[in-house]
Amino acid sequence: MVKEIERAGIPVVHIATVIPISKTVGANRIIPAVAIPHPLGDPKLAEAKQKEIRRILVEKALDALQTPIDNQTVFE
Repeated sequence: MVKEIERAGIPVVHIATVIPISKTVGANRIIPAVAIPHPLGDPKLAEAKQKEIRRILVEKALDALQTPIDNQTVFE
């Protein structure tokens, strides 16, 4: 689905836990997530720390959306 949205001219960021799969399906902008069972946080952490993790991921995603790219890019 990521490729089809991008084909329509809308940039997409894929936040993913398994980067090789994201590359295989053709995602162009990839943000590594935290872990497979909890991609956007860690339930063992305090709520404030989880919010901080989410904020960092969303900020990376927004930066990635604004970054011109020529091929698949993983934004660490």
